[in-house]
Amino acid sequence: MKKVIVAILVSVVLMSLPVFAAGTKESAAQKSGPMAWIEDGGVAGLPGVNPLKVSGNIITAGSSTVYPLSERMAERFKQEGYSGVITIDSIGSGAGFERFTVAGETDIANASRPIKAKEVDAAKLIGRNPIEFRVGTDALAVVVSKENTFAKNMTKSELAKLFSTASTWSEINPTWPNQPIQRFIPGTDSGTFDYFSEEIFKNNPEPMLSAKNLQLSEDDNILVQGIKGSPYAVGFFGYAYYAENEASLSILSIDGVEPTKANVDNGSYPLARPLFIYSDEQIMRTKPQVAAFINFYLSYVNEEIVGVGYFPANEEQLANGRQAWLKAMNGTY
Repeated sequence: MKKVIVAILVSVVLMSLPVFAAGTKESAAQKSGPMAWIEDGGVAGLPGVNPLKVSGNIITAGSSTVYPLSERMAERFKQEGYSGVITIDSIGSGAGFERFTVAGETDIANASRPIKAKEVDAAKLIGRNPIEFRVGTDALAVVVSKENTFAKNMTKSELAKLFSTASTWSEINPTWPNQPIQRFIPGTDSGTFDYFSEEIFKNNPEPMLSAKNLQLSEDDNILVQGIKGSPYAVGFFGYAYYAENEASLSILSIDGVEPTKANVDNGSYPLARPLFIYSDEQIMRTKPQVAAFINFYLSYVNEEIVGVGYFPANEEQLANGRQAWLKAMNGTY
């Protein structure tokens, strides 16, 4: 009889102990509170996410290049059960950082360039410390209409002339048509504009902005339509917009290198660049839905990114983002 009583007492004590899953303490609060979405079976060291248990809205804004990737990740998040609203505004990296670091209106900033020191300083003034998450790689696409059968490859120096001082195609190559160049480029708030300016014009965009027959837009779809419409038009934007319109656009090789996955991975394509999302520790802690979405993003982005038209970041860069997530959320689950 004594043995039976002792066995019962041991069982009661064991049942009262905290349960550990994958090294993470799981409590009753997690099952019913704001962190109820955490579960076993996470990816690459992150806790698992159950979108069915995520509540609350999420506001993101920024890069038009990152937009289709964030849109795809948001769609998958919803398909797997998230019932809230994710707002994704495509306004350019610079404008996205302003809304995140100055106005404080967004939870996540999408960016096709790293955040600048002055933007970090602005964020600190409103109590935010931006955390960087690398989510992929873009090969910036320089494109022409399918009706353009003469332009196949350009050097960086030829690109500089093409998007600034040259008036006609024949000024780039005398065998090309003596027809005016029509230029369609991203707006000045775009990270794509900043990147092209840095790589081709050494951070001096004035020659590009002074070019004739120039149309700027933060909406890459407007640029696509403009380039489609003329054999003498040219423009640049993120690779995904070329992939989406491959039937009517042709992409140029740069310095003889095609923008393929292999050439992006090995660093030989001259116009490859990183893609990011940014958030903040306090946002992630006070809005668990934001932490859940970023976790989900970092866990499954490589399953979606190629379908969107971009290239995966290398595993070390993704791992750095996952470690940043774990550091920000330490002690909350």
